[in-house]
Amino acid sequence: MYNVLMFVDSGVDDSLALMYALQHPEINLVGVVSAYGNITKEESINNTAYLLKLAGREDIPIIAGASGPLSGETAVFYPEIHGEEGLGPIQPQENFISKIKVYDINKIIEIVNEYKNDLVIVGVGRQTDLALPLILYGKDAYKDVNVFYLMGGAFLVPGNVTPEAEANFYADPIAADSVLEKAKNIYIFPLNVTNKAIIRPETIDFIADNTQSPFKNLIKPAYDYYYEAYQKLVPGIKGAPLHDVLVLSVLTNPDLAKYVKRRVRIEQFGKAKGKSIADFRPVPEVDPPETLDNIAMEFDLERFVIDFIEVFLAQKNQK
Repeated sequence: MYNVLMFVDSGVDDSLALMYALQHPEINLVGVVSAYGNITKEESINNTAYLLKLAGREDIPIIAGASGPLSGETAVFYPEIHGEEGLGPIQPQENFISKIKVYDINKIIEIVNEYKNDLVIVGVGRQTDLALPLILYGKDAYKDVNVFYLMGGAFLVPGNVTPEAEANFYADPIAADSVLEKAKNIYIFPLNVTNKAIIRPETIDFIADNTQSPFKNLIKPAYDYYYEAYQKLVPGIKGAPLHDVLVLSVLTNPDLAKYVKRRVRIEQFGKAKGKSIADFRPVPEVDPPETLDNIAMEFDLERFVIDFIEVFLAQKNQK
């Protein structure tokens, strides 16, 4: 069983990853940090609360993350990709924020201490909230976390926000660089693999027709909206890449991906802001072992698709 603390912004991709985590029989979701990203912090929290309620898991603590990056710049949102409120055409009718307890950022450290040396952090949104405990508590804030699985970056392929930068690292490069330098045992899932994590519409149709998941009525309309947006971004694409779901799929199927070890830094300023930098020369510069990150470079697409189907068709006992 994996004790997982997730960091999300609850757009379509993050929401499907959260649904996957809630459905997976081997994932014990111990908390969700919900913040700005593809939508506002408030919308993200509301979507997270909505999904937890549908799953019957209102016992899972929701932690309010940041409203914008460490730089103080105004966050940019992407409603054309994720919908006005992050779930494509679906808009939760309830205002959950006024009815639920939402914890502050200190709850992250409480969870780290509660699951000492038995906790996985999965970050599929902006890196701001992951960086905040390092600012508040120092570089050892995460010393008792086993491993970090992060979606972000682009190596040897174009970015998706600028020609060189991927959205999660671009939105707060200061935070991303801080996390990558101070946290240990990090697995990074960049666009060079997640762009290939394509789930086709016929797969979604099959799941929607056969699942007994509490998210049965959300999966297809949210995916369809997301896929339509991707068809404009990548003409001819045969499905939508579920960047964030891949991270959790690999967590629960460790041999699904292959990695190279490199030290990763994030460019802070200028036209290359948010660019993820690693040394891919045949003989790379030697860095101290403790600074090296695991960069995913390959994965088994067929097994990923099968795993995605199996998880959403599984019957998970609700707590």
